[in-house]
Amino acid sequence: MPKCRVFGIDDGLKEVVADGLYMKHLFGQNISVSIVKFVEKVGHNLPAKSHHHGEEASLQIVGECSVFEGQGEPGDPEVRMAQRSAMIIPAELDHYGSNRFGAEGVSMRLNVVTPPRPEFGPEDSVPYYPLKDREARA
Repeated sequence: MPKCRVFGIDDGLKEVVADGLYMKHLFGQNISVSIVKFVEKVGHNLPAKSHHHGEEASLQIVGECSVFEGQGEPGDPEVRMAQRSAMIIPAELDHYGSNRFGAEGVSMRLNVVTPPRPEFGPEDSVPYYPLKDREARA
C-alpha cells in the first residue's frame, strides 16, 4: 500500500563534488525529486551542461540562480530565479544553469521532474548532476 514520505531538505545530502555540490534524490511512482546544494567554495566553478528531460518544477530555496534556455551558446535566453521563487521548465526544453550564492555561501533548490529521471540511479547512490566537464572530474 502506498505511503506518504517525509524528508528533510538539507539532511542526508551526498557529496557529488567536495566543497562544491551536495545532493539527494527520491522517487515517487511518476516523479523524481532532487535537492541540489551548491557551496560557494568550489560550487562557483561547476558549470552545468545543457540537457533536457521531462517537465520540471524548480523551487529556489537559498541563494539565486539563472536558467538558460538553449545549448550553451552565447546569447541563450536567461531566466533568473530569486530566492523563494519557483519555475516550470517545459518537457524536452534544452537548458542549463548558473548559481548566485546567498549570505550563507549556498545556492540550493528542490527540483521535481516527471517522468522520473532514470539517470539519477537508485536512491542510495551518489546522485547524478549534468556537470559540463563531468568526464574530466571522474
